[in-house]
Amino acid sequence: MADAGAAPPEEEHSGGPDDEREPDYRFTLANERTFLAWLRTSLSLLAAGVAIVQLVPAFTIPGARAVTGGLLAALAVVAAASGVLRWRSVETAIRRDRPLPAQRIPWVLAAGLVVLALFGLVLIVLRGAT
Repeated sequence: MADAGAAPPEEEHSGGPDDEREPDYRFTLANERTFLAWLRTSLSLLAAGVAIVQLVPAFTIPGARAVTGGLLAALAVVAAASGVLRWRSVETAIRRDRPLPAQRIPWVLAAGLVVLALFGLVLIVLRGAT
């Protein structure tokens, strides 16, 4: 007769590269929270792009608002798409007990924001010079 307090026997795994197991739910939920942070970042970038185009007065350089808004919207798309891809790859790594994948997208977003900040600085200097 089996002991009522004994844990169920472990499932045997073949150990293959595609062998998945159900992870500790806390890791899955942490991965989901990170994904939602990527989406919040994307929404913030998109809102900033719309605000630049719709609410900010014209810059001294013609078309600068459209370029700035467009770049912010493009970064929003990158953030949303990479958030989904990152969530899926991390979930797969967790389920297969593999190392987490390298993450390069924060560098892309940071570089894009640096370019936008420098462009903004140029616009501020030009506005002050006129």
